[in-house]
Formats: sequence, C-alpha cells, structure tokens
Amino acid sequence: MFKAILLERDAERFDASVRELDDSALPDFDVTLRVDYSSLNYKDALAIANRGPVVRKWPMVPGIDGAGVVEHSTHAEFSAGDRVILNGWGAGEQHWGCLAERARLQGEWLVPLPERLDARTAMALGTAGYTAMLCVQALERQRVRPDDGEILVTGAAGGVGSVAISLLAGRGFRVVASTGRAAEADYLKRIGAAEVIDRAQLSAPGKPLGKERWAGVVDSVGSHTLVNACATTKYGGVVTACGLAQGMDLPGTMAPFILRGVSLIGIDSVMAPRADRLNAWQRLSQELDHERLAAITHEIPLAATLDAAAALLAGGVRGRTVVNVRV
Repeated sequence: MFKAILLERDAERFDASVRELDDSALPDFDVTLRVDYSSLNYKDALAIANRGPVVRKWPMVPGIDGAGVVEHSTHAEFSAGDRVILNGWGAGEQHWGCLAERARLQGEWLVPLPERLDARTAMALGTAGYTAMLCVQALERQRVRPDDGEILVTGAAGGVGSVAISLLAGRGFRVVASTGRAAEADYLKRIGAAEVIDRAQLSAPGKPLGKERWAGVVDSVGSHTLVNACATTKYGGVVTACGLAQGMDLPGTMAPFILRGVSLIGIDSVMAPRADRLNAWQRLSQELDHERLAAITHEIPLAATLDAAAALLAGGVRGRTVVNVRV
C-alpha cells in the first residue's frame, strides 16, 4: 500500500483526495520508484482543480515531477538503489505521476540524479528549474551575452521565472523581472533581478513594434505579454517561450521577426530529448546557487497539496513548492 493523491471523475462528479492505494493499481511499466520528493507545478494544480484538459485518463495520480530511489527495475540502465529524476513524459496526464509514495514508470523517461544533488534539491528545481535551464541554454546557443543588453523574465515570481532570474543573474546578465505582484519586488531583487516592472506594461494589446530594449527574453506567460516582449526586443535578439499562463494565442504581427530579425524559440520540457535533459540537469547541479534556491523554495507535506494547488492557481504562491510525500 502507498499514499497518493488520486483524481477521479465521471459524468456527475470530480474528486481529488489523498488515498491509500494498492501496489497492484500501478501501471505496468519497467521501473518501480520509491518517491521521496515531488513538486507542485502549475500543470499539477490545474489537474487537481479539474481546470483545463490536463488529465487524459481517469483515475489519475498527478505529479509531473518526482525524485527518489529505484525499488525494482527490468530496464537495462537502472537497478535497485539508483537515484533518479522524472520530469514530464505525460506523467500526471496520460499515466500516473509522482504525487505519491510510489510510482511505476518507463526507464527511458528517467535521468540519473546528479551526484551534487539530493532528491529534495532536485525537486526544488523540478520541471520549472529544468525548463528555465533549457531557456537559458537556448539563449546561449544564439550567442546572447551579458554585454548585449538586458534580459526580460516574465511571470517572474513563479517557478520558471524565479529559477531563470537566479541562473541569468549568476551568469552576469542584467535581469528585468515582470510581475503582477508588486509585493514580491524585494524577493525578486534578492534572487538576482536588477529591476522589477509591472506586468501591466506588457499584458495589454500593444503596437507591432515598440522601443528596442531586450537582448533576450524568458517568457512563461504567452498571449499579449509574449507579443509585446517580441515587439520590444532589440535587433537580432532572442525570445524563448515556455508557458502560456495568460493564454495560448499569439495576437501579434511578423514585424519583430522580419524588420528586426528577432528569433522566437519554443521550449518544450515534456518531451525534450534525453540528451538535452541530461545536459540541463548536469548544468543545474554545477551552477546551482543554493542560497538563492533556498529563497525561492518552501516545503509542504503530501496532505497539504490540495490546498496549495488552489493557492497557486489564485496567484498566492511564489517560487517553488517541494512536496515531501513521506510526511
């Protein structure tokens, strides 16, 4: 038996609760994982609240992230006792995820936990940190350098935004944080932002082109915010897009891309190739600022996840939420 958050839905009702489940209910995959820590992400919160088409099969155990120890494996690469990380691959959407004490997963979805990280630290980073690193690496591949100018980070108080600010500041960039939560300005500056702006400057319909400012952008918001970020990016600048909290529409024009040579790069964390995952996690383990990560992280027990999901969707959570599934 193991504890898990279980989501159930039929034509008449939806229920999210912490339950005791039998091991026989686990999917028929090749690695059984003792989960030590998971995390609460925006997608998890949507699933727990039954908002949006996140869950594809019912019943479902949510949790797109997990870190722990392999208990049993028939996969060639992993053996009992190995410490591993899961991010994405449809966990919590198409098959049971890691907001549970135990998970059964495909071995090819897993990456080894880097030696410099423990399970809790890995989940303090989680999909948000791994996605932020993918964005930073995309900027690097396009040769964006600190002396090119400022980097804009939208959705700055969220998980991706918070980690991205820390990573970019650590590389010497001047980071401008966009947020709708003015009370978080001190927090954002503490983790590396040089300036904080109100998201209202970017979230309303704007002009096809604005004053050039950004050498690069990490956007987790989408819609008008992404369009306005592109419209104010400098000639030859790079915009990375990894989220759609404001919406999945793109209500803009081709002007920034044709007239200023701006590059818009989509960042997918769910199905990213394993080589990219391994590289991102190795970089995170080497470049992690533990003090900044501690500042953006708080821990909750599994039983508190349902309330925390509601708070996250209401905009009441900043940074990263680590879920200790063992308490």
